Amino acid sequence: MKKVFLTIIMSSLLSFSILAQLAENSWVVSAGGIYPRFVNVNITATNTNYGGFLSIQRNFTEHVGLRLTGSYLHLEGEWGTPVITSETNALLGSLDVLYYLVPCESVSPYLYVGGGINYRMLTNKATATLDDNAASAQMNAGLGLEWGLTSELKLLTEAAYHLNSNSEFDGAIGIGEINGKDSYMTVKVGILYYFSKGEPSKYCQLYSGLAAERKVQIDYERIEEIVKRYIPREVVKEVVVEKPAETEKTKAEKWILVGVNFEFNSAKITPESYPILYDAAKTLLQNPNLNVEIQGYTDNIGSEAYNKKLSQKRAEAVKNYLISKGVSANRLKAVGYGEANPIGDNNTAEGRAMNRRIEFKIQ
Repeated sequence: MKKVFLTIIMSSLLSFSILAQLAENSWVVSAGGIYPRFVNVNITATNTNYGGFLSIQRNFTEHVGLRLTGSYLHLEGEWGTPVITSETNALLGSLDVLYYLVPCESVSPYLYVGGGINYRMLTNKATATLDDNAASAQMNAGLGLEWGLTSELKLLTEAAYHLNSNSEFDGAIGIGEINGKDSYMTVKVGILYYFSKGEPSKYCQLYSGLAAERKVQIDYERIEEIVKRYIPREVVKEVVVEKPAETEKTKAEKWILVGVNFEFNSAKITPESYPILYDAAKTLLQNPNLNVEIQGYTDNIGSEAYNKKLSQKRAEAVKNYLISKGVSANRLKAVGYGEANPIGDNNTAEGRAMNRRIEFKIQ
């Protein structure tokens, strides 16, 4: 008699934590490097441009945040004949408003606008009458991406355009300005750390593919009845009477995801399957040392070769879903077994439904 160890992954259906652990409000610090570049100045490969930043940010909702940033920039440009290489060193303070377009995903794009004050220090300049040191205002506009690494850490990538309030920032007056004002662009790469979070967000959906107002009706009592009906009685007898207590590792040796279904003759996951798959993703994220083989199975309707191919596609679909929720691809292996290893009677509709299943085998 084959032994099947069942773990039904359905608890915590109403848990709203995802990889990014999105909260209704949060505090964030970030730091990293900057590549700045004048827009209106001739620049060659020999010019040196670099910088760094440190920010603190308050996210008031899932979509809206306010960020205070301090930066240092070193920019160079070339002017005239003979060539004069201008050098601008600047200290900047900026206050920006951020809007997250898709806050619930592990890769979250955002837009921002704001302004600030820069204090520039010219070590070389094309216009000799300019003061070496002076302050001016500037406007900022940009877009970026936050890439989820852990529940608290993210990678930041960002590109922005900055417009100064005068034409002195680059060390030259009257050459290449936009409406009499200097401008430059920046590219940032850095790390964000969410050091304080409020209540878990109730905004994000547990799974993709369903509208917020749609309610999925799942008959848990019927699923439990089917599971009990097809658990071999001999296994229960061995576990309770004849065998010593199993270890936690043995109990978790295999999961059968009861309720994970696909459209007929297709690898498209049905909507009612997403809560179960979401819970499976959460379990894997909470146990980073677990590697699993995703096993796809079908009933015996159709040819053996076709069923094996279909089961492979279904296993791949589940793998892709788990990866989209933040589970590392190198922890997952998708294998289709077709109509092999049935756990139900293929002569009945309920038995065939049990055989059309996804199993996770711990490796």
